[in-house]
Amino acid sequence: LQKNLLGEPKKYDPTFKGPIYNRGCTDIVCCILFIICILGYVAVGILAWSQGDPRKVIYPTDSRGQFCGQAGTPLETKPLLFYFNIMKCASPMVLLEFQCPTTQMCVEKCPDKFMTLLKAYANKEDFKYYKNFCKEGLEGLVSSMWKGIDRWRSSFPKSTWMTMPIKFTRRCFPALGQKKGGEITVGNNSKNATVVIEARQVAMKIFEDYTQSWYWIIIGLVIAMLISLLFIVLLRFLAGIMVWVMIVMVILVIGYGIFHCSMEYVSLKSEAGSNVTLKDLGFQTDFSVYLHIRQTWLAFIIILAIVEVIIILLLIFLRNRILIAIALIKEASRAIGYVMSALFYPLFTFALLSIVIAYWAVTAVFLSTSNQPIYKVFNETACDHSRKICEPANFSTSSMKAECPDSKCLFAFYGGETVYHKYLIGLQFYNVFLFFWCANFVTALGQMTLAGAFASYYWALVKPDDMPAFPIFSSLGRSLRYHTGSLAFGSLILSIIQIIRVLLEYIDHKLQGTQNKCTKFLLCCLKCCFWCLEKFIKFINRNAYIMVAIYGKNFCTSAKDAFFLLMRNMIRVAVLDKVTDFLLFLGKLLIVGLVGIFAFFFFSGRVKAFENTAPNLHYYWVPILTVVVGSYLIAHGFFSVYAMCVDTLFLCFLEDLERNDGSAERPYLMSDRLLRVLNKKNKPEPAE
Repeated sequence: LQKNLLGEPKKYDPTFKGPIYNRGCTDIVCCILFIICILGYVAVGILAWSQGDPRKVIYPTDSRGQFCGQAGTPLETKPLLFYFNIMKCASPMVLLEFQCPTTQMCVEKCPDKFMTLLKAYANKEDFKYYKNFCKEGLEGLVSSMWKGIDRWRSSFPKSTWMTMPIKFTRRCFPALGQKKGGEITVGNNSKNATVVIEARQVAMKIFEDYTQSWYWIIIGLVIAMLISLLFIVLLRFLAGIMVWVMIVMVILVIGYGIFHCSMEYVSLKSEAGSNVTLKDLGFQTDFSVYLHIRQTWLAFIIILAIVEVIIILLLIFLRNRILIAIALIKEASRAIGYVMSALFYPLFTFALLSIVIAYWAVTAVFLSTSNQPIYKVFNETACDHSRKICEPANFSTSSMKAECPDSKCLFAFYGGETVYHKYLIGLQFYNVFLFFWCANFVTALGQMTLAGAFASYYWALVKPDDMPAFPIFSSLGRSLRYHTGSLAFGSLILSIIQIIRVLLEYIDHKLQGTQNKCTKFLLCCLKCCFWCLEKFIKFINRNAYIMVAIYGKNFCTSAKDAFFLLMRNMIRVAVLDKVTDFLLFLGKLLIVGLVGIFAFFFFSGRVKAFENTAPNLHYYWVPILTVVVGSYLIAHGFFSVYAMCVDTLFLCFLEDLERNDGSAERPYLMSDRLLRVLNKKNKPEPAE
């Protein structure tokens, strides 16, 4: 039954000596499809570059597509852009269209007063000032609606109050709201408006913090990179010692976090107002307020204590498996010692991903800025040319004007009516999908390249004599020459799942205003299922690429062989491979913890030596979180080489146990260290 469900174990093959060099091309159809799609992607980029105008992103344009402050135009004296309701710019569609769905107009200067439309209309001078920031025809609209002011007052002012913006990049962004007794108020002290202005206040403060601390953030990330590199080098030569040092250091770092939070908790005991609960405090835009509440530090203590206990319990119950995992990490360190160039391969992957991201971003900008202002004929009497496209520059002398004297050529919308503009959203979707496909392809190429190099180490009888002279280049050449189709196939499956997740998020955003709980529940289930499916596909792809790199078979066969091999050794996978991943995760956690503690003391000003050096910030947690997240990504990039090496050696290790039995005819190829840990040994050759 097990053979039928999970396949037969690998049999001994005396000719097998690692990655097969005499192999053929795999998944040719998918390779051809990928090449065609790449050529189409290039064509889309060329088309976008010929039609787009990135100045629309760099320089402000009004709702009619006119550049503010452009010389020789009526807007020459109006260099700044004013947004009627900038909160609508938070829509995800802005990422596709680079156009806020709100009225935008060029102004001479940003508003310096705060008022609502009703308040402005009550005073002639205020209304004259207010009209500078409104479209033409506002006065007639307000006059006609003034008769029903009692009915209109309850709904219209909510979207027509004007804040006091600040000028930034030639655009008027909202400044902070008015303060009364420490509380931010807007207009008639409307609760909804207060929340909006507070949200804007937080966003502007965060942006200002980034402008003040960006160079220190870069320094922190460089420090994280140096620590990661040093850790990897030490792990290469002192794997066993470094793993235990890493385990102890993680426990000590988390323990120090508990100690520091406890000291803060105790020090606030005598502070007035520190016993207020988080529930009573509610949401505050000034997050430093929470640090003066004892309950905040108590929550930190509980969270860190739970993490500490979980790690200690895992270390206790998995102590025997940790020895095997350490042996596997030592073997990985030895393999990396023979393939030192693997440590620098992530830089090549990073360079390729940077090219993919840059191409996607540039193409997206050009596609989004390729819309043109469309003008149409508008008239009050019957006219055959009504709603037809016109050119305002020569409309007064055109035949349309002659046939319809009272007609006008007015701005209709910002887009286009050509075939290109009709399918523009499709081109944007194609750009996003190819971005996912190419990014996943680059990641897959890195995984297969490293897998081929480390597999050649494991299966070599005499190291390094039986290994290629340049394992990384040899494996990279095999991957591109023979297995581009397999790489494209695996990355295509993953990209389809990712694009479905993006569509689900888009649908969820569109349905946020609905109250249908059944729909929300269904969307939540779908998002959860596709998230799990994406993780599973990544796991299958990773192991499939290892099998492709070793045997040179197609993607589906390799995925099946890898999956069955892992299922036949499910216990080892659960308690050995995952324990190794856990130890590597502790290494990332240690680097993040060290850099995070340093960033905390620097940006918070807790150390007097840094008081004059640290930037003056609204929220010191902004650069701290940025450094912590960036440090984790950097550490993950360096540790990914070790993780790929461990996964490759683990699959080879499982195959070694199935193919060989330790006899003189079928000796194990694993190292003596692994043999001792597993209580295995190779039998000596019989004496003649």
